[in-house]
Amino acid sequence: MSSEYARTADTAYALSAVDKSGRIADRSIVRALGWAPETRLDIREQSGVILACATADGVHRIGNRGYMLLPLTVRRWCRLKAGDRVLLVAHLSADVLAAHPLTVLDRLLAGTHSAVKRGETA
Repeated sequence: MSSEYARTADTAYALSAVDKSGRIADRSIVRALGWAPETRLDIREQSGVILACATADGVHRIGNRGYMLLPLTVRRWCRLKAGDRVLLVAHLSADVLAAHPLTVLDRLLAGTHSAVKRGETA
């Protein structure tokens, strides 16, 4: 594998569904960040991506069972419904979690997929 495609140990990934109350089903990514139940979070939307970071004055928190809940306003901004999946990307050293709705991934990968369909290589 070339160094261009080498994984970085500072990033963890998970693909998870969001339930009707905004709970993210996968807890492994929360554990990878070291966020325990009651950890306070700042959660916001930026360009269609949901960003969460631990902060002492955060309005949101990790639930007592270790689940992260996405606030209704953020789910509405990102047009997430019950059962929709998100790609969770934890930037471990920065203590930040990005949740990418699949519609964002579709936009990001559209050019690459078009090139592959045309037989072009990078």
